Amino acid sequence: MAKKTADKKAGSSKPAVSQPQLGFIGMCRWAWRQLTTMRVALILLLVLAMAAIPGSLLPQRIQDPGRVNTFLESNGAWGQFLDTIQMFDVYSSIWFSAIYLLLMISLIGCVIPRSAQHWKAMRSAPPKAPRRLGRMPGYETFTSATGSAESRETADQDFLDAAQARLKRLGYRTVRNTDHVAAERGYLRETGNLVFHIALLVATLTMAIGSLFGYEGQRILVEGDTFTNSLVSYDSFEPGSYYDADNLPDFRLRLDDFHATFDDQAPGSQFGQPRTFDAKVTTTADGKSEKHTLRVNEPVRVAGTGVYLTGNGYAPEVTVKDAKGQVVQSGPQVFIPDGGDPGYTSEGVMKVPDAAGTQMGFVGVFLPTATQNENGELVSSFAGLRNPYLVMSGYTGDLGLDDGTPQSVYTIEAENMTEMTDASGNPLLIQLSPGETQELPDGGSVTFDGVKRYIAVDISQDPTQGLMLASAIAVLLGLGLSLFIPRRRMWVRIKDGQAEVAALARGEDSMVERAAKDLAKDLADETADDSADEAEGRSSGQRKDGAAGPEVARSGKTID
Repeated sequence: MAKKTADKKAGSSKPAVSQPQLGFIGMCRWAWRQLTTMRVALILLLVLAMAAIPGSLLPQRIQDPGRVNTFLESNGAWGQFLDTIQMFDVYSSIWFSAIYLLLMISLIGCVIPRSAQHWKAMRSAPPKAPRRLGRMPGYETFTSATGSAESRETADQDFLDAAQARLKRLGYRTVRNTDHVAAERGYLRETGNLVFHIALLVATLTMAIGSLFGYEGQRILVEGDTFTNSLVSYDSFEPGSYYDADNLPDFRLRLDDFHATFDDQAPGSQFGQPRTFDAKVTTTADGKSEKHTLRVNEPVRVAGTGVYLTGNGYAPEVTVKDAKGQVVQSGPQVFIPDGGDPGYTSEGVMKVPDAAGTQMGFVGVFLPTATQNENGELVSSFAGLRNPYLVMSGYTGDLGLDDGTPQSVYTIEAENMTEMTDASGNPLLIQLSPGETQELPDGGSVTFDGVKRYIAVDISQDPTQGLMLASAIAVLLGLGLSLFIPRRRMWVRIKDGQAEVAALARGEDSMVERAAKDLAKDLADETADDSADEAEGRSSGQRKDGAAGPEVARSGKTID
């Protein structure tokens, strides 16, 4: 018997529950729902902001290819690793593009359904009052003073009329019900939120469109140089995928003078910090020349193209003579400042391929204000040009310019070259102040003639700048609306002269309790004033009917 009972219990046991498999389609739907949530959109926006940080910390090829080459030379394997993962081309890298494409898809999938829901909500009536208003965060109750009406029902309706009028003046959308008024406002908060995300999406698309139909190029200009807007005049040029480089605007840009000031009075880490960068330039377009001052974040616009100041430095003027005494190199040589040195210690090279006998190359360091530190080493103590000093090493041999392999103008391929030595066999060290000349061991000389300033400019044309400005304004406007406009619901109910005022916040609203108190006070004062006016009217009516009043004297005669 016990065995049969056990078998019966075993037979009645429920089978194990197995969860259904999502499958490929289900996984895709789940991934789409996750991607199109506002939470994921905000995460992607934060990730995009973090991904842009390397672009501001590391030099970028599109802005300053010279600094990128210097960084690669100074950091060896670490620099090559960063280059491999596109840290010097952040904004055109695969990973950065993937992030903002995901963000764009997320915003589209998030904004469109929310916009449809918001449109329906704006057209729908405010919800009716709940049964128990006392549970609301803001709640007030008082006795209506409109007891002098013909009946209590009429008095209650008059009270609701006054409450509805008051709520409309406060900017609420109202609906009149039998025993209460329902009101709601703050739809602009959600509208601002949607405008913010739509404008952000438009800005992202605008950036993409601008990169397709515009161009961007870089050029270094030494004082006195003139740039003609042609393809061969650029140091680097990045056209958009759909931009025709044959249609470059026709204009010229001349750097007349560059002046920089550095703080020599501030204490501590602020000593030597730059204060102003002013480049005096002359632009020529359509046969008309104009003078401008080019500053950081104050571009000059010419022929629909923006010219931006992105860098500056020193260009020592050096004259090199070969063993026959012929001048084979003369003029300013661009030296790139070390970004981490506030003293503007700069590095540069000179290539002299036309020297008699053998080609020459020089690698040097320029010190704007040369001093010796406590270890006896030459350093630059100030970024201003107070004690300029040029230190170089020389090489002879094949520069590698004739084999067709492209080279950087800021580096020397020294594999096939021999370092110059002095009479004692030590490496030759050329140290010059302005106006000084040093003889070379195999004949020839190097003269340090003086110093000029140069600027690095970014020249770009973006046909979507107007739309980008509108998008940026819309982003700020939408953000302001979503942050500072409260969304709130209010109800006013009355029954047999007992009035209730309740308020509910849709989101964060620290003023919801005060809103209920203020509305209750206004309605109580208004109904009290109405009752007083009615009482005064009845009193005046009695006097007109001949009732005793202050106008009647003791003698019974009326005083006029």
